Amino acid sequence: MKQKFEVTGMTCAACQANVEKSVCKLAGVDLVNVNLLSNSMVVEYDEAAVTEGTIIGAVKAAGYGAFVPGKEISVSTKKGNERMEEERRNMKFRLIVSFAFLVPLMYVSMGHMMGLPVPGILVGEENALIYSFTQLLLTLPVVYVNRKFYLVGFQALFHRMPNMDSLIAMGSSAALVYGCVAIYGIGYGLGHGDLELVHRYMHDLYFESAAMILALITLGKFLETRSKSKTSEAIEKLMDLAPKTALVEKNGAEVEIPLEEVAVGDIVIVKPGQNIPVDGILVEGTTSVDQSALTGESIPVEKKPGDPISAATMNKNGAIRFRATKVGDDTTLAQIIRLVEEAGSSKAPIAKLADKIAGIFVPVVIGIALAAVAVWLLAGETISFAVSIGISVLVISCPCALGLATPVAIMVGTGKGASHGILIHSAESLEVAHTIRTVVMDKTGTITEGKPVVTDILVCGPLSEEALLTAAAAIEKPSEHPLSEAIVRAAQEKGLSLLKAENFLAKPGYGIEAVLDGKRYCAGNQAGMEAWGIGTDRMGAEAEKLAEQGKTPLFFAREDELLGVIAVADVVKPTSRKAIEEFKAMGIEVVMLTGDNRKTAAAIGKELGIEHVIAEVIPQEKEKHVRELQEAGKRVAMIGDGINDAPALVRSDVGIAIGAGTDVAIESADIVLMKSDLLDAVTAIQLSRSTIRNIKENLFWAFFYNSVGIPLAAGVFYSALGWKLNPMFGAAAMSLSSVCVVSNALRLRNFKPKFVTGDKYPEKSVSGAASENIEKKEEKGENTIMTKTMKIQGMSCNHCKMSAEKALNAIDGIHAEVNLEKAEAVITYEKDVADDVLAAAITEAGFEPGTIA
Repeated sequence: MKQKFEVTGMTCAACQANVEKSVCKLAGVDLVNVNLLSNSMVVEYDEAAVTEGTIIGAVKAAGYGAFVPGKEISVSTKKGNERMEEERRNMKFRLIVSFAFLVPLMYVSMGHMMGLPVPGILVGEENALIYSFTQLLLTLPVVYVNRKFYLVGFQALFHRMPNMDSLIAMGSSAALVYGCVAIYGIGYGLGHGDLELVHRYMHDLYFESAAMILALITLGKFLETRSKSKTSEAIEKLMDLAPKTALVEKNGAEVEIPLEEVAVGDIVIVKPGQNIPVDGILVEGTTSVDQSALTGESIPVEKKPGDPISAATMNKNGAIRFRATKVGDDTTLAQIIRLVEEAGSSKAPIAKLADKIAGIFVPVVIGIALAAVAVWLLAGETISFAVSIGISVLVISCPCALGLATPVAIMVGTGKGASHGILIHSAESLEVAHTIRTVVMDKTGTITEGKPVVTDILVCGPLSEEALLTAAAAIEKPSEHPLSEAIVRAAQEKGLSLLKAENFLAKPGYGIEAVLDGKRYCAGNQAGMEAWGIGTDRMGAEAEKLAEQGKTPLFFAREDELLGVIAVADVVKPTSRKAIEEFKAMGIEVVMLTGDNRKTAAAIGKELGIEHVIAEVIPQEKEKHVRELQEAGKRVAMIGDGINDAPALVRSDVGIAIGAGTDVAIESADIVLMKSDLLDAVTAIQLSRSTIRNIKENLFWAFFYNSVGIPLAAGVFYSALGWKLNPMFGAAAMSLSSVCVVSNALRLRNFKPKFVTGDKYPEKSVSGAASENIEKKEEKGENTIMTKTMKIQGMSCNHCKMSAEKALNAIDGIHAEVNLEKAEAVITYEKDVADDVLAAAITEAGFEPGTIA
């Protein structure tokens, strides 16, 4: 069973790791995924071995809280948003109180150093007790209002699972305790007339450091909370699409009821301009429905009785009545919200390293702080100096930056995808997509419309084009073949009236024949015409030409006389060519995989510039071809309709279901494209690349900050350079690091796909450019695609070729294809890559790099 839990009390990546460890220890638990950003946990477990109560108990034993959220997605999401808003208000109150007392505290403790006027009772050794007690009294409200740091931090410490709050609590407590000891020292000095002792302790109180640490950390948490609330904007916008009430027919009267009370089978009334509240089937009225909120399709879709309609879409024209078929969590909108939430809460493989480090980070930092104190005391420094060093180490260390680096970017990225009609199933799918170097796509319904249409009408007998189409549609009407439907539909669109055909007979593999107005008509392929003894020589050349264009020519005859040819084709979608060119510009190889005949497939491939076409493939064999590409060392994405291509979608590294529309085949693929637009697949991969680049930036900052900040705080540079970090600046740096990571991730909200105009694309694909052994720079809007050719020595077999390709393709931002015969690699890239980086990759793979041109 898979269950989501809300977790309370988590403040940093160490908390996340602690909760995960506690639940993972339970027998019967298969998978635990804790998300710090959304304060949630998804657990897969065996119901026979473990219960919800046991899991909640394990979380509580670790020092945190847990509960199962409301059953309805919208309710639980709203409550989550309300909790986040309440947390933000609470943090704001703590921040105001903290600074209200911190400002006068800093004035009292440091005003005289800055030449500010200070009351006489706070100046001089004789007033030392007043001076120190005033600071203590100003510090206590700051400590009290931020007591959560102590309650959570020490509780986690006692459970031997220290977290970021433990570091703050220990650091500020050390400063407080030292300040209290200093008060006793001042009192002793005044009582024994030792003014030197009084003077020394007056300048070692550290009350201002304790208050400043708490205030600055609270400031950072407030900014972080406010930024984190923006990551769920995509989900909130989706939730706002559904109306809060519905107009339902009850006992012949129209009654407005809350959305939650609508039941399956209810007749719902929607007036023009209103949003549709639940999924259903239209039973009365015709209208056009704006589905842009769900699919991103800007053109309204005509709906008539019997057609399905979805929640959150808008009724544009007439008043309609429909029967509710899916309500609550079963609606399309609820499924989309659930998918976006689950994807945002899931973990990408790139986050595993950060999680492992976060799990041991806090204990290691505490060890470093204690070691630093001990070393400086042994080195002969004062207790005050050593304590200051220890406090600085504790408060500058930031596991939060590590913990937030990945989930914030994932949540923003998946939310941004949803706003473009791209539903991403998990963080792993989002990460893997950026490594794709080969895209395999089905033809019918993916590249083409998936609905045959009449493209040409050629006559050679006594009938006009219109008369031929009328007769053809009449005899084709009884047939259920897709090509027959295309001809009938073409006649209906022209408003032609059809006679009723008699004695209809279908001959599989040849065609059909029927009697119309007392005369025998035949329709079929060339073999069918020959079987009926009807010559096709007059139209043979035209028919062959149509076939070469990827069209299916159908011959029509009356009695023994050939009347003409009607060509039917599954036309290419308007955006397919542009999408394929975009893939090539990104350095991605395009493969078309289809069950169509070779001639039709080759014609489509030639028209779109697809060099690798695999035709006459049955659905069961599509998976085999994808596997063969993977075995050749390629990262493969499969784009299909999510049903016929299911085995290939599952086999591929990333399965993309296109045109899922309102059915939303969420479980059939890693990524679901709501529209039947290949350009959305391009957008999905661009979004993946942007998200992973953002995560890498965040992780770099988090590692860099801690690797520099901790040694600086520990006084490593003090002996040589005299650098010593004040604990207050350490706390400020810690707060800033988390805010920087979250702010950087929020830049993804500005993501927009970058498409270039078709006329600026290269005529040749990446592999075509490779054969020319030249470097090309072609301007493509905002991007520049460049090519380098690199000689490689030492390759002797196909395995060597794959190893060299793998080594080069591991470098971010490049795509390489290795030619074994020429002993060279052709490398394409958008931003310059240093030659020594390429050479190092080849050397590490065990080969000898040659010239790079």
